[in-house]
This record gives sequence, structure tokens and C-alpha cells, in this order.
Amino acid sequence: MASGREKAYAYLKDTVLTDPEMQGAFLSEQELADRIGVSRTPIREALLMLAAEDLVELVPKRGARVAPLTGREVRELMELRGLVERYAAERLVAAERVPLEELRSLLEQQRALTGAEETHEFIAVDHRFHASLVAAVGNTLLDRHYDGLRSRQVRAGVVAVFNRQGRQKAVLDEHEAIVDALAAGDAQAACAAIDHHLRSTLKVLLDG
Repeated sequence: MASGREKAYAYLKDTVLTDPEMQGAFLSEQELADRIGVSRTPIREALLMLAAEDLVELVPKRGARVAPLTGREVRELMELRGLVERYAAERLVAAERVPLEELRSLLEQQRALTGAEETHEFIAVDHRFHASLVAAVGNTLLDRHYDGLRSRQVRAGVVAVFNRQGRQKAVLDEHEAIVDALAAGDAQAACAAIDHHLRSTLKVLLDG
């Protein structure tokens, strides 16, 4: 069973920090404690953990503030994702180990989640789509490194969808292009499709 700190950490990271309306907002420890069903101590412990990851800022006499994604952070996130995901695509095509069935299944799940109220689930599946590609390489350290980007990746994805009407449809098209290139065994085309997808997301985020 998860401890109070673990429950608070997971809730904050997966729910509060990915809410576009919470970007830059101060958090109420008591409100969070009531919502999660724990005391304030696990909330404080979880906030310290998130502060160590630069996901929240601890402001003296004011409390914890959700650290908004900066333009620099978004650029660096997309650059790092590109390096990892292109590497995965190249390795998997060369080894003929592309997880096509899993990727297609996740893409179909996303197609069923295009309502505005399903944005968070849409982006959660989006992350699983990309993470499954990386995981198929079979490098545990790489998996751990990529999973460390999850909170920022999900937050950026949710904000992008909220910022641009039609972004969900564009994401589906971009994912389909990645899958088609991988299915064809064309690593160069797959890398180009990954780059296009990440550049498109970056542009939406920077345009606001």
C-alpha cells in the first residue's frame, strides 16, 4: 500500500502539475490534504520532493508555487526527447523489433479520446505511445531517464492541446506518420516524423 507521501506525490505530479490552470499558482497544503485524504505532513514531504525536481518552487512565507514551463525548458525538453526517441527508432528498425502492435493499439486508444473533457487521458496515452517506443529498446537506464521527463512531457502536451484548437487531430496524424515509417522499416523517415511531431508541439507551446 502506498504511503501518504507517495499518494500525495503521485497526485500532485499527475493531476495538479499537469493542470494548465495551475501553472504559476500557489498551492494550499490543507486543501490538498483534504482532497487526497492525508495529513499536511505527507503534503509537505511531497512538495519537497517536487521542489528537488524543479517542478514546484518553495517561496518563503508564501508556500509552494507550481513552476510554470518556461520557453527554455520546453525547448530543452523537446531537444532531449528528440535525441532519445530518434535513437530508439533507429535501434528498433535496425533490429527489426519495432513494437508495431502496441503502438497501433495506443494510437487507436487516442482516437477514442478526442473530447475536450478527455484531454488529460489523451495526453497520458500520448506519453505511453512514446514511452513504449523507448522501452522496446530494452535499456533500463534509458527507460528510467525518459520516465523522468514524464511530468513535464504530460504537462506540455496538455497545455499544447488547450492552446491550439485541432491539436488533438494533428497529434493523431503525426503519430500515424511515425508508425507508418516504422512499419515500412524506414528509420530516416521515422526520425523525420518524430522531429516534425516535436517541432509542431514546440511551436504551439511557444506561440501560446
